[in-house]
Amino acid sequence: MCYFEQTRWRCGFWKWGNFRQQCNKEYRTGETCGLKLVYDTNFKDDKCKLCDQIEKKQRRYHKMRQDVDRWRREGNRRATIEKTDTI
Repeated sequence: MCYFEQTRWRCGFWKWGNFRQQCNKEYRTGETCGLKLVYDTNFKDDKCKLCDQIEKKQRRYHKMRQDVDRWRREGNRRATIEKTDTI
C-alpha cells in the first residue's frame, strides 16, 4: 500500500503520478509493495489527451462530411466521392 500522486481531469480520466511515500510492508528502499493508494490528487480543469484526440477526430469527420456534401452538389468529383465513402 504505497502512496502515489494522482492526476484527474474534468472529464473523469485519471492517471497515476509520482511515487510519494513508502508503506511499512516494504522494507527495501526505492521499492514498492505493488498496491497503490492516492497520496494527493491534482485536479486539472483542461481536457485530457484522450478527449483532445477524440475532439480532433470528430472535427476531421465533420469536415470530410461537409466536403463530400459540397462535392455532391458540384457534381464533378464522382471518383473522389467514391474513394472518400470507402474510408
